[in-house]
Amino acid sequence: MKGRGVLLVNPWIYDFAAYDMWAKPLGLLSLGGLLRQNGCEVSYVDCLRSPHPFMTGKAPKVMPGGHGKFYREVIATPKPLHGIRRRYSRYGISIEAFRNDLQALKRPDAILVTSLMTYWYPGVFEAIRQLKEVFPGVPVLLGGIYATLCTEHARRFSGADHVITGEGELQLLDLLGGLWGQSPSFLPDMEDLDTLAYPCFDLIDEPRYVCIQTSRGCPFRCTYCASHLLCPIMRRRDPVKVAGEIAWWKKTRGIEDFAFYDDALLYRPEIFALPMMREIIRKGLEVRFHCPNGLHIRSITNEVATAMKESGFTTIRLGLETADPVRQASTGGKVTNEDFLRTMELLTGAGFDPVTVGVYVLCGLPGQRAGEVLEAVDLVQKSGARPIITEYSPIPHTRDWDEAVGKSTYPLAEEPLLHNNTFLPCRWEGLTYEMYQEIKKIARSSPGVQTGAGQVSSREEKCMPGSS
Repeated sequence: MKGRGVLLVNPWIYDFAAYDMWAKPLGLLSLGGLLRQNGCEVSYVDCLRSPHPFMTGKAPKVMPGGHGKFYREVIATPKPLHGIRRRYSRYGISIEAFRNDLQALKRPDAILVTSLMTYWYPGVFEAIRQLKEVFPGVPVLLGGIYATLCTEHARRFSGADHVITGEGELQLLDLLGGLWGQSPSFLPDMEDLDTLAYPCFDLIDEPRYVCIQTSRGCPFRCTYCASHLLCPIMRRRDPVKVAGEIAWWKKTRGIEDFAFYDDALLYRPEIFALPMMREIIRKGLEVRFHCPNGLHIRSITNEVATAMKESGFTTIRLGLETADPVRQASTGGKVTNEDFLRTMELLTGAGFDPVTVGVYVLCGLPGQRAGEVLEAVDLVQKSGARPIITEYSPIPHTRDWDEAVGKSTYPLAEEPLLHNNTFLPCRWEGLTYEMYQEIKKIARSSPGVQTGAGQVSSREEKCMPGSS
């Protein structure tokens, strides 16, 4: 595979709202690192790049921690979403800027396109259409979350030549080897994630932050979550080697902000999180850590909270989801209200300002009533933390999927655009859109809701990693 050229493409977001909540295509960039290990020449074009030299006008605002806004262009709302009184937009650079970036490149031997939310597929389709116009005949490979959860839809409509599902490393090498008639020189041990090269963040011009994934998979089986569908088995890296990667990025690129992409970063902290944080403290690294994915509340002890503060954790997000004990038990049993209140005391005692702690509260679950959501908001506000309303998106193949399909008035199984959480696909008389709007007002009345370093509004949280 030596000398073969591979282009990595991160497509646009087509949606009613989107925000760069430390959102980079970590899986795609990781595959780029693997291809480099096999001698490929890797290039990268990011439709969400900001700032971009081809774009005129003022660049989107960036916050001190590295998160910020995307470029935005209002476009026509797709027919299935007509009736929603919000502006539908293409988030990212212009199509002209994208084509300009592509035309500046040498013709690749293969193109890899990633995908995130299931209902963001229009941006994926447009990227593939443009790629095939600029590079006719070059095979386009599509992977990622949408490709995995809506595989048949992707195969029928995306225009990609090949669709890869789930973890893509070995599938990708096998597929490219067959296309090129070449065997890979390096095969990673997927049971040992440290055999993989670092992601290709060096391909990003002046990166503001680096995303770190210390594990794959999740030990929990929450009924609304697709984590175990994307990575069925949880595997972890060596905590000392993770600290070494963080130190390497700071030394070589001057990176000080890091976003953890794990679904269960603090699970069994004595095995991973504590050793990693102790190594970071020992190295004297002055860095800031951001946790856009909700941290596991039950794993935070006094020792863990103290180590988080000392090692540089800055943006804390907790996954409460609901304050209803019955639903807590039925959706996975990973937290109780008592666990949450205890954790807030521990974080406050360790020196975290509770107003900077964001707590995810799910809204719009199948059959969920407005009162249940308000109970969770009230619990979070009384703790001194900030409730962040996360609207439920029905995800294919999860345990809640069949119930969502049965209770929604929309044909969820036929059209992935209808998975969009903006309009609450499972809303009903017990939780109407008007009730939801009132809940958001109440949640925003919490102290510290103004956007700032480590603080973003509930609307801006839409683009958090792992939120679909």
